[in-house]
Amino acid sequence: MTRISVRVDGASYQDDVEPRTLLVHYLREQLGKVGTVVGCDTSNCGACTVHLDGEAVKSCTVLAVQADGAEVTTIEGVSRGGELHPVQKAFHEMHGLQCGFCTPGMIMASIDLLQDNPDPSDDEVREGIEGNLCRCTGYQNIVRAVQLAAGEMRGAPASDGHVAPAVVDTAAAPHVVGQA
Repeated sequence: MTRISVRVDGASYQDDVEPRTLLVHYLREQLGKVGTVVGCDTSNCGACTVHLDGEAVKSCTVLAVQADGAEVTTIEGVSRGGELHPVQKAFHEMHGLQCGFCTPGMIMASIDLLQDNPDPSDDEVREGIEGNLCRCTGYQNIVRAVQLAAGEMRGAPASDGHVAPAVVDTAAAPHVVGQA
């Protein structure tokens, strides 16, 4: 066993872990951060994306011991004071999810994209989330959601021309993943 010290979603943890434990399994099994989804364990789908020291990583490709001394943010840690992160809110408003399985990783990758590029084009959004697979959507509403969130995060008016309105049946919309 190896002793690690890590901050996850603002809380400090010190735990003994097997050296071969993947970060995704540590987060889910030892810390109860089940919003970080195990999708494929091969780094193909991106459902397990978290932020490690501010950078998006697929937590199925990182050992827990590699996070020793690091700051990890999961989908549970992006909302603040009961308020959804603008990307979470936009995914809900633009119906950027269907089954919701990919949504935590897709949101985490989108937040990372917007930190690096606060005003991405549609093509840049698609490139920025290309490591995250969604098997239910055609990605258009995901792109719209990222564009809406980008505008909100920049303080742009909702009608800044980037986002085409989507028709959303809010009564049928699923719950927002990772809501505190």
